[in-house]
Amino acid sequence: MHGEYKVPGGKLVVVDVQVEGDRLAAPVVSGDFFLEPDEALEVITGSLVGQPADASVVVLAQAVTDALDAATARGQVAAPVTMVGFDARAVAMAVHRALGLSTTWDDHEFEVLHPGPLSPAMHVALDQVLTEELGEGLRGPTLRFWEWTEPATVIGSFQSLRNEVDVDAAQRLGVTVVRRISGGGAMFMEGGNCVTFSLVVPASLVDGMSFEESYGFLNAWVVDALADVGVTAFTTGINDIASPTGKLAGSAQKRLATGAVLHHVTMAYDIDADKMMQVLRIGREKVSDKGIRSANKRVDPVRSQTQLPRPEVVAMLKAHFEGRFRTRLSDLTPHELTRADALVTTKFSSPTWTARVP
Repeated sequence: MHGEYKVPGGKLVVVDVQVEGDRLAAPVVSGDFFLEPDEALEVITGSLVGQPADASVVVLAQAVTDALDAATARGQVAAPVTMVGFDARAVAMAVHRALGLSTTWDDHEFEVLHPGPLSPAMHVALDQVLTEELGEGLRGPTLRFWEWTEPATVIGSFQSLRNEVDVDAAQRLGVTVVRRISGGGAMFMEGGNCVTFSLVVPASLVDGMSFEESYGFLNAWVVDALADVGVTAFTTGINDIASPTGKLAGSAQKRLATGAVLHHVTMAYDIDADKMMQVLRIGREKVSDKGIRSANKRVDPVRSQTQLPRPEVVAMLKAHFEGRFRTRLSDLTPHELTRADALVTTKFSSPTWTARVP
């Protein structure tokens, strides 16, 4: 079995390996990396022999590190061992790629969905349904763009309702409040004034990554898409996308035990800051991070920086994704809509769920 892993900003690591029983055998490690002394390559290769075929990236990386430390301690190789352009984790990732435990974007075909306007509760229900269906093998990886029928505040799974939302103000202003299954912060959304999408992928795509690393990895194509229209963007913090002038977007994730990952992103296109501040209980410091422009009291980083109408921003994101990865246009199935409708009734429109953290 053959696996390759390109270290971001570094070199290519290649592993060819066999499996005998449930153990790794006959590994060969190669690549365009730099390694001193030469004898260290034999130690790295030998450290993989006999490792469990289902060992995690962390376990395999530690085996490589321990073997190198032991070899230098007993004088088998001269110290220090210098690894340039790769590390023990990169070797472990290449092994996982060889074994099919870790996948790349090119290993998947993504279904692209862009249904018409739906209620906020329906959107968060679809997030759960599509993620569960990927884990159940009923649907492949999916990118879904949101359109919605009414203003909404979507709070994170673990946020306190009363600490985040002025419920009376939300009712007065006609803003629906729903709780999603992923963590993260509250999102204030108005129809036509946000750009939101959900990406459902197998856990193998982010295999071996920390949560922080997976956010940057899954948001990389968004950063590049923004560059297509002249916006200098970068990932920052744990889960945000920003530009030199401030925050552009936030993202959140939910991982299921079935091996499915939900990752979604919301960009503020042109939001009414006055309304947002009435509904959300957020301090000035957090508001400043959302790019409010005092002159017209709008949160408009995407509109002001792209100079594009919102439909063109969505089309640009979609075109970049379709040009970069293998995709096909798709639709929600009647079964998925029925399943989501049931969740809207039993969960996402229920005060029990919405106020599960009061």
